[in-house]
Parts: sequence; C-alpha cells; structure tokens
Amino acid sequence: MLEAADWRAREAEHQARADALSATHRARRSRGETHPIEDFLWTYYTISPGELRKWHPGVGASLEGAVDRETWRYYRVDGGSASVDLDAYFAKRGATVSYIEELLSSTLERTPQFGCFGLHEWAMVYRLTPEQIRHTRLPLRIGHEATDAVVESNPISCSHFDAYRFFTPAAGPLNKLAPTRENQRDTEQSACLHAGMDVYKWAGKLGPIIPGELLLDAFELARDIRVVDMQASPYDVSGFTDHAGVPLEPIAIETPEGKREYVRRQRGFAERGNALRARVLDAIAVARVAAGEA
Repeated sequence: MLEAADWRAREAEHQARADALSATHRARRSRGETHPIEDFLWTYYTISPGELRKWHPGVGASLEGAVDRETWRYYRVDGGSASVDLDAYFAKRGATVSYIEELLSSTLERTPQFGCFGLHEWAMVYRLTPEQIRHTRLPLRIGHEATDAVVESNPISCSHFDAYRFFTPAAGPLNKLAPTRENQRDTEQSACLHAGMDVYKWAGKLGPIIPGELLLDAFELARDIRVVDMQASPYDVSGFTDHAGVPLEPIAIETPEGKREYVRRQRGFAERGNALRARVLDAIAVARVAAGEA
C-alpha cells in the first residue's frame, strides 16, 4: 500500500519529467510547426503527451485514496485504494503481452549484428527524385547520385521489418535479409537502432503493468537513437540540435571513420536497450505471478 502523499509525489515527479520531454513538441504543435527529427516520436509512435504523463506504479502496489482511478482503464478501486485489475487486463491484453514477451526475450538472446551502418535510411531514398523523398525540407548531404552510389557499393543487411518496408522498390531486392511481420521474432536483434527505439512502443502497449519511470526511460532511449538515426542518414541535419542544444554533426557512414563511429553508438544503444528489455520482461513476470499465470 502506497500512502497518498508518497504516490502523489511520485506521480507529480513523473508528470514534470514527461512534460519536459514533450515541451518542445507541444510548443511546435501550438504554432503549427513540424520537425523532421523529433516528430517521429509522436507520429510513428502514437503515445500522446497526455498519455506519456500518466503515471502507473506497476503491479504489486495499491494506491491509497486513488478513487479518481476508478475511471482509468484496467484499474479497480476497493475501499478507496486503486490497483491494476489483472483479470481484466490479461483477458483483453493477454495475446499482446505474450507477443511482446516472446519478441523481447528472443531479441535479448540473439547475437547483435553491428554491420548495417544505418543504411536503411539510405535505402529509403534510393533512386528517388528530390520531390519523392520523405523529408523534402532536408537536402541530401552528398547529393542524389552519390547517395545512390553508397547504397550500391555497400551490403544492405536490414533486420527490422518496420524499416525494411519503407525501402524504395529499387532498394528492396538489395537487402540480404527478408524481414517480415511474421518472422519478426526470428530476426530482431539488439544492435538495430529501430529495435532499440521500439522498446518504447512495446512498453507503451503494455500500459499499467509498466511503471511510469520505465516508460520515460524508454522514451529517452528512443529520442537519443532517433537523433543518431538521422545523423547517420543521407539527410543534411546540420541545421538542427539535439535535446541538449548541441549542433548535430553528420555521422558519415560512407567513410571508414563514420562506420566506426556508428558502431560505437550502436553498442551503447544496444546495451541501454537490453537493460530496458530486461526491465520490461521483469514487469511482465511480476504481472503473471500476481495474476496466477506463472
């Protein structure tokens, strides 16, 4: 049982942290502005700023004096105290929980592959005209012909279906792998930047069994990866800064030095992502035990 003063303080801390993470996005949205790097976190991943600031204690805690949570999905209130209604949760979300559990477990067990060098972003613009590329406001850093030459002169080995499905028709056959939605659990690996960002998606889909602090940690990883994903892309993002205001330098993966730098960043993200995967899996395990499913 968490006393009202204690959990309300944790909730307020979570809300302040979430508000800080979404502040620039909310400000841009109020002005009708877009951002080619950061908007990805709010459009591809569909968790809204309001949802991000919702704090959950996770399974195993009851919140004293939380009658207002009676209207929250998958909560029940008994004697004025609120807790996750695991019967209702698993009845509705059981299949999703199992899928995420299997995917994250297999990703943790699989040997990471550090040889893709972020070429998925290059394959997404391969042989397109300037009007056809996704980020029309961003010029290609080395031009269209040179960008195409990079794709043609490097092996493409994208293991992530949700990146691969955006390859251009001409680039698709160049990929050494054939990721699909059906074989995602057999191909996903922790060195993949998009798989690292997706930890945030999976944590969000698990809802109230994931402690709020874990969800925000996963968001921060996705934010940091997204910046590097675009630094290593063919786009010129030199006019932008990261969340700390540091100007973005290109990670020139078409050079040996750029490839080494990309792998260095990959290794750090893989380590952070795996730590978060383990925490998500721990939360699922706790929920299964509490629900009598273990």
